[in-house]
Amino acid sequence: MKTVTLKIDNSIYEKFFWLLSHFSRNEVQILEQSDYVSDDDYLRSINGMVESITQARIEPEQQGVTLENLDW
Repeated sequence: MKTVTLKIDNSIYEKFFWLLSHFSRNEVQILEQSDYVSDDDYLRSINGMVESITQARIEPEQQGVTLENLDW
């Protein structure tokens, strides 16, 4: 089964879910419903994120870690 994330315009929202209701749960499952939030709004909603980014911007580049030294 595949997972797809869609942003649906309010004008077709009810019609779209009406269409989905015609599929069985084995064919289509609604995993999550939420209002769209931009990436910027989402990051700003995380406690301390803005302060962390602000501090990182003023940090000297010499203190940064190069890509090859990151521990993924």
